[in-house]
Amino acid sequence: MELVVGRVAKSHGVRGELVVEIRTDEPEARFAPGSKLRGRLARSKEVRDFTVESAREHSGRLLVFLAGVADRDAADALRGTLFVVDSEDLPPSEDPDEFYDHELEGLTVQLADATVVGTVREVLHSAAGELLSVKAADDGREILIPFVTAIVPTVSLADRLIVIDPPEGLLDPE
Repeated sequence: MELVVGRVAKSHGVRGELVVEIRTDEPEARFAPGSKLRGRLARSKEVRDFTVESAREHSGRLLVFLAGVADRDAADALRGTLFVVDSEDLPPSEDPDEFYDHELEGLTVQLADATVVGTVREVLHSAAGELLSVKAADDGREILIPFVTAIVPTVSLADRLIVIDPPEGLLDPE
């Protein structure tokens, strides 16, 4: 399974630098000089290999130079490109309370009394923290659940199950 580690938002300047939205916990490793990246071009199934020449943080994003991207036109042509890695290439997490997004997607979410709430569709990353986007079992609506220990005390990858203890009103449809 391919996992997105970054997305080209736009070009920056006239020398081919790219503004990359970070979608990985390890940008310093993924975008280190000399790193190889696979990029899935926007609106295309084409995948290209890139080599990072340099990267620096700027306003919560990365400014990245890639080998062979030497001007603004070449950088603009990469707008929307998704940098991806294969989930099988990822090392297992050493922290039992840390999970890759793809490990959580598809897990059943239930209350402590075993009432099924729904299924995790995706993990959303916001400025306020991570949210589980859950498709409700009863009506298919989206429920956003803050992914914090107080609300999500149990995650079992082996059982493909997440147990939640939501505050009053979190699961209400209104």
